[in-house]
Amino acid sequence: MKIFDEIESEVQSYARSFPRIFNKAQGEMLYDEEGTQYLDFLAGAGTLNYGHNNPIFKEKLLEYIHSDGITHGLDLHTKAKGEFLEAFNDKILKPRGLDYVMQFTGPTGTNAVEAAMKLARNIKGRENIISFTNGFHGVSLGSLAATGNSHHRGAAGVALGGTSRVPYDGYLGDDIDTTAYLDKLLSDSSSGVDKPAAVIVETVQGEGGINAASFDWLRNLDAVCKKHDVLLIVDDIQAGCGRTGTYFSFEEAGIYPDIVTLSKSLGGYGLPFAVVLFRPELDNWKPGEHNGTFRGNNFAFVTAKAAIDHYWSDDRFSNEIKRKGAYVSERLNAIVEQYGEGNFTTRGRGMFQGINCVNGDLAGKITRKCFQHNLIIETSGADDQVVKFLCPLIISDENLKKGLDIVEQAIKEVCAREDSIPEEHDYFDQQIAV
Repeated sequence: MKIFDEIESEVQSYARSFPRIFNKAQGEMLYDEEGTQYLDFLAGAGTLNYGHNNPIFKEKLLEYIHSDGITHGLDLHTKAKGEFLEAFNDKILKPRGLDYVMQFTGPTGTNAVEAAMKLARNIKGRENIISFTNGFHGVSLGSLAATGNSHHRGAAGVALGGTSRVPYDGYLGDDIDTTAYLDKLLSDSSSGVDKPAAVIVETVQGEGGINAASFDWLRNLDAVCKKHDVLLIVDDIQAGCGRTGTYFSFEEAGIYPDIVTLSKSLGGYGLPFAVVLFRPELDNWKPGEHNGTFRGNNFAFVTAKAAIDHYWSDDRFSNEIKRKGAYVSERLNAIVEQYGEGNFTTRGRGMFQGINCVNGDLAGKITRKCFQHNLIIETSGADDQVVKFLCPLIISDENLKKGLDIVEQAIKEVCAREDSIPEEHDYFDQQIAV
């Protein structure tokens, strides 16, 4: 359709990588207008952990719509919200020994991050927030200030302040514990780093390149925050809702963050939904002090509750994610061993893994070759050098194997071409008419 070229902004990105018109989706599959089937290893950038048009959620949502349930309710008390809160408290928080209150923010992850940072600053009476190299927390100005990526930061148009950046786990090498560096900065009044209100961290950095912090590092970070009276914010927007194998990505580290942000797959069905969780004693908001017109997506309450009831009432789904994650690790390690650690390394945990390539050019060739074989998969990292695996968690074993087979074949073809052909026009270097 020419309409996309005529009036859609140049800011579009995924449409450039996957130039097709999609009109149907189910489970881990997408279909274009011509009926071609694609295996989806992008899954709404982590928004579709439970797959496209999950039939369990769809039935509940259609029932709610047919009964004329509340669609938009600001922050009014509704039956749908109450039932979601009960399910979340009874099946997510209590079994994990977590005592949080929930704030409903605007519907995207950056809204939750903005609220979390504002709350921390109000509580502690300090401006500074510590964030980490390669972190990504959103592109509205407050969350963008905590984001490391220069491509996104450069579009701000204004100076981005109120944050200080320190090295993430492994940034200075495997033998250097960067939490010790942070501790030193906060202990030295001449370090030039103002005492922060909070530290914000992703346990696995998604957009930053699937960098996974070790559990020891996370525990040390928690200890440094406690030592210096600094709040710990875990941004679980992409790594949460089961992506790493447990509902919250920090569970296996045994830490209890002061504040947690959730979005993406929280709504279950791909419906916009974001929240901030925080310890009850931190709830010093005044009525309406932080609000948003779309902070009450009742459709998302319905599907979020359905996701909790069906997938998180016991440990079976979590164990399935871990089993599939182990298979992904096994396959990726085998690929790296076959095609050379000089070119590729693995990273991540659970169903949140990636292959780190020598550079973005190589990673891009691999993902484009995958698309030729009807697999949708994207890159991440500072230079787009990591092939990022974000398939739905409900993916069948058969399709998980199929997707990994396609990636392996793409790597084989790209590496063979790199070795044998000095220069060749790639399939996607050609202009594709949509």
